[in-house]
Amino acid sequence: LALPWIADNYTRDIAINVLIYISLGLGLNIVIGLAGLLDLGYIAFYAVGAYTYALLNTNFGVPFWLALPVGCVISAGVGAFIGYPTLKMRGDYLAIVTLAFAQIFKLLLQNLHTPVNITGGVNGIYSFDPINIFGFRLVTPIAYAYLIWIFAAIATIGSLRIKQSRIGRGWQAIREDELAAEAMGVNTTGMKLMAFAAGAFTAGAAGALFASFQDSVFPNNFDFQQLVIVYCMVILGGLGNIAGVIAGAVLLSILPEFLREYGAYRMMSYGLILILLMALRPQGIMGGIGFLVRKKSRPDKDK
Repeated sequence: LALPWIADNYTRDIAINVLIYISLGLGLNIVIGLAGLLDLGYIAFYAVGAYTYALLNTNFGVPFWLALPVGCVISAGVGAFIGYPTLKMRGDYLAIVTLAFAQIFKLLLQNLHTPVNITGGVNGIYSFDPINIFGFRLVTPIAYAYLIWIFAAIATIGSLRIKQSRIGRGWQAIREDELAAEAMGVNTTGMKLMAFAAGAFTAGAAGALFASFQDSVFPNNFDFQQLVIVYCMVILGGLGNIAGVIAGAVLLSILPEFLREYGAYRMMSYGLILILLMALRPQGIMGGIGFLVRKKSRPDKDK
């Protein structure tokens, strides 16, 4: 809590990026970690939230407190729209279709500037109005840091609550055995759509916060490399493990800063980390740690 006040601008910006990645990772964790859906189009929902906020703010003067929820709802709607026709697909087929959607969406962002300029093409959209929440103007990095910190906290608490809820248990049942879950009365179609929408909703909120903080959006902010980074964070921490996702986001947001002088070689670190992790600890760095796992006992053994 004290970091935004005592840190320099460089450290503060890194902390803000960590918080945004935590929110992104928690949203992806719903889709792949809890529901077990290999969605490679996730980063497109991040872009939907960012560009929705940018268009509403620059073209129509919509304030932050209204543009943010609109971006979240539109992202969730796009997530459900994309999820519906892919519900019958699993594994590699689902991954290929969702990845194609992400690439097509990025191409649209790059080319929707003629004949009518909508997205600004490769030049993007910039110069947004300052955030004004009920008369309080957020113009300093410290204020942005606390705003994004609050949202990351809400996303964390929400993830914890939903994982322990009936919906969360339904997602985990689908992840483990979809046929068995359906036989036990789980509405697998509706639950999958809900997972796509919930993950997209969180990604859209993170996108709107990212756009407002950066004061601009560009297509290259949402390329395949960003998807790989977020996936690495979730897998590194442990699929379905909320504390692990947060740890992965912190680690992989800070580590590249130490490797920045090595240029392109720093991206190789993600692949190396994943290879070592899959070989040595496939459950993730936080998976199976005692104090983070609620131990289950057999009813017939309770005395």
